[in-house]
Amino acid sequence: MKLSKILKGADIVSAEGPMDADITALTFDSRTCSAGSLFIAVPGTAADGHRFIDKAVEAGAKAIIYQDGEFHGRSDVTFIKVANSRKALAIAADNFYGHPSGKLNLVGITGTNGKTTTVTLLYNLFTNLGYCCGLVSTIANYIGDEKIPTEHTTPDPISLNALFAEMVERGCEYCFMEVSSHSIDQDRVACLEFKVGIFSNLTHDHLDYHKTFDAYRDCKKRFFDNLGKDAFALTNVDDRNGEIMVQNTEANVKTYSCRSVSDFKCRIIEESLDGMQIDMDGTQLWSRFIGAHNAYNLLAVYSTAILLGADREEVLVKMSALGPVAGRLEYVRGGDDITAVVDYSHTPDALENALKTLRETGRDNCLICVFGCGGNRDKTKRPEMGIIAARYADKVVVTSDNPRNENPEEIIRDIKAGMDAKARSRTLFITDRREAIRTAIMTAPKGAIILVAGKGHEDYQIIGSIKHHFDDKEVIAETFEEIK
Repeated sequence: MKLSKILKGADIVSAEGPMDADITALTFDSRTCSAGSLFIAVPGTAADGHRFIDKAVEAGAKAIIYQDGEFHGRSDVTFIKVANSRKALAIAADNFYGHPSGKLNLVGITGTNGKTTTVTLLYNLFTNLGYCCGLVSTIANYIGDEKIPTEHTTPDPISLNALFAEMVERGCEYCFMEVSSHSIDQDRVACLEFKVGIFSNLTHDHLDYHKTFDAYRDCKKRFFDNLGKDAFALTNVDDRNGEIMVQNTEANVKTYSCRSVSDFKCRIIEESLDGMQIDMDGTQLWSRFIGAHNAYNLLAVYSTAILLGADREEVLVKMSALGPVAGRLEYVRGGDDITAVVDYSHTPDALENALKTLRETGRDNCLICVFGCGGNRDKTKRPEMGIIAARYADKVVVTSDNPRNENPEEIIRDIKAGMDAKARSRTLFITDRREAIRTAIMTAPKGAIILVAGKGHEDYQIIGSIKHHFDDKEVIAETFEEIK
């Protein structure tokens, strides 16, 4: 594709060199640069792409996009300065792959909690309705029924548009994707054409990156500010930030709620550890999910399906058959009526939701919580999560999560700092996660419910910069088998 066509819509400050060069590939990583490539120098959190411009040229790049400093064109290489190279990357990727997001019914959800569950259920629902669908999520990406491993919640613009283009080529009509705050801030979703944008909720998370809650909130709001006038903005008005999200959007605003007046409504009639009876917009159905947070997730799924024109009765029938998402309140049953529950909850609000749900549905059961906090991430939530665990659980086991490059014992000390003497007396501090899970199960009384929180679907533990195989569900199953 011609360079000039790829850069249509970009905010070009200056250009030196031929604009009619034929470009064969896009990259922002000089290590993948080859003859005929367009290299986009992007300022990164770990490394600045401007440092690798010379390497990209040596590797055969036909053109370079940059935003900082001054670089000069050559007869065989075009240098283009732009106001924002991240935004230029998104524009170039969208143009290069032929605007694939506009050829899909693309649904994006942003918020702190519920994103993975909601998009996965939407993908499963529309697949069960007979459509070929795509999924972009924390757990995995899918094109139809083919699973594609993922590294990030929201991929970079080149990977994302290439993925969308393949979805279109293979007949996908719908795509459901998580939209992280990092991806909004870094313009990874800047040029995508969404049919529906969903807001779930906003609680304490990612303050290591955004620094303040207001900055985190405003970043999420940008997603809705950028929706087109033909899109729907679906917002949870029970969250105090729900109305803020859609204040300036051009999209058609629709609301959902379990407590307030709204366009779409849901309430829990009764629930147990096996599921809950809910009223969805005036129709009762049984769901295999439990907890108020899942009532919101299911309502967001139902609301989105209706906005996309699906038949209401068919949607309700298919929704009653939907099962739990991997690592989201996923049960493993053992002997002595002990139930272990694996959940991805790694924020204060998510941990509280999981514990409250298990406490309310298993009122007479001993509730044990095993959890830790990730290293090189927001430290301010650690003592708060310690307080929450002690508030709801009868017994707590604080352990390691993904320590990364932090000392896991220091992370545990940060969690411990939020606990008073009474809470600490009911808490074990076991750094080794395998031993922590085993101890919780081995010492659990008959009928206990054990929440193993923080890692959910992950089948690895990151220690230093290395991923080691570790699966909470495997450890639980092995321990149950051992004590059978």
